[in-house]
Amino acid sequence: MRAPSRTAAGGMPGSSPRGRPWSAAAGAATALAVVERLDRAGYHVFHAVRADLLRRLGRAGEAAQAYRTAAERTDNAAERAFLSTRAASALAGG
Repeated sequence: MRAPSRTAAGGMPGSSPRGRPWSAAAGAATALAVVERLDRAGYHVFHAVRADLLRRLGRAGEAAQAYRTAAERTDNAAERAFLSTRAASALAGG
């Protein structure tokens, strides 16, 4: 049996497109750096995405604040309730 090519190996879980190992935290940190360069501060989804990435990085206080900001900026009651719950959960360690 032939060994997988580098291209195929790049698509396997736990490796980058160049075949280098990666972690979920590294991916979240990279994504956060990209998100924070966006000019979307008035858009609630921007804050929700940022909050989720911060939570994944273990930055609970910042995540909770971003979830609260997202909740304040949406007009949808269901979204507001969900984001408020996520804010409380982030502070509780969940």
